[in-house]
Amino acid sequence: MNDLLRSFGRALTSALHPRMLWLTFVPFAAAALVWGVLLWFSWQTLTGATRTWLESWTFTTTLYGLFDWLGFSSLHAVVAPFIVIALAIPLIVVTVLLLIATLSMPAVIRHLSARQFSGLEMRRGGTWYGSLAHALWTTLICLVLLIVTVPLWLVPPFFALIPPLLWGWLTYRVMTYDALALHATSAERRALVRRHRLPLLLIGVASGLLGSLPTLLWASSVWLIVLFPVVTAATIWIYAFILVFSALWFGNYCLRALQRMRAEEHGARAAATLPY
Repeated sequence: MNDLLRSFGRALTSALHPRMLWLTFVPFAAAALVWGVLLWFSWQTLTGATRTWLESWTFTTTLYGLFDWLGFSSLHAVVAPFIVIALAIPLIVVTVLLLIATLSMPAVIRHLSARQFSGLEMRRGGTWYGSLAHALWTTLICLVLLIVTVPLWLVPPFFALIPPLLWGWLTYRVMTYDALALHATSAERRALVRRHRLPLLLIGVASGLLGSLPTLLWASSVWLIVLFPVVTAATIWIYAFILVFSALWFGNYCLRALQRMRAEEHGARAAATLPY
C-alpha cells in the first residue's frame, strides 16, 4: 500500500510538469480531429438511425409518455443524441488510451528514467510494434467483454462494478507493458506482473474510476448536448490528462518494483557465491 501511495504522489507531481502537460496535447489533438470529423459528417445519420430504432420499441413510447406527464416533452428530441454520445464516449476513451500508449508513454518512461531511475539498466524487452500489437489485442478483448456484459449493466450492483473493472483491466494490461518495455526483459516483465498483479489491477481500477469523471459532464445535464463540440473537446483533454497521469503512476510503480526485484536477485546471487 505504501508503494501505491508513494507512486501516486510522485505521479501527481510529475503530471504537472510542463513536458507532461504537453504530452496530453498530442493525443488530445489527434483524437479530437479524428472524432470531430467522424461525428461532424455522420451526426445526422447516427441520430436519425437511433431515433428510428427507438421508435420501434414499446418501452420508448412509455418513456416518452412519462416525459409528457412530467412536463418534459422537449426531452424527446435529446434522447437519440444522448444515446449516440453515450456510445461514442467509450470509443473515444479507447482511442485516447491507444494514442497515449503509442505516442506519449515512451516519452513518459524516458522522463521518469532520466529524473528518478537513471541507474536502472535498460534491457529493452519490448518494442513499439509489440506495444501497439499488445494494446490492440487487449483492447479487442476488452470490447468483446464490454459487449457480452452489457445486459448485466441493468442489474444492480453490476452497473457500478463492471465498467471500472473492465477499464481497470484494460489500463493495467496496456500500461504495464509500456511501463516496462524499455527497462525490463520479457521474462522480467512477466515475473513482475505475476508478483504485483493485484496492486497493478488496483492502479488500473483507480485510473478507470478517475476516467469516469469526464462522463459526469454529460450526466450532469442532457442540455449539454447543445454544447457538444466544446464539451467533447474538454472531455477528450481531461481523458488525456488522466491517462498521462495513469502512465506516470504505472511507470513509477513498475520501475520501482523492477529496481527492487533486481536488487533482490543480485543479493541472492551474491549470497550463493559466498563460501560456507
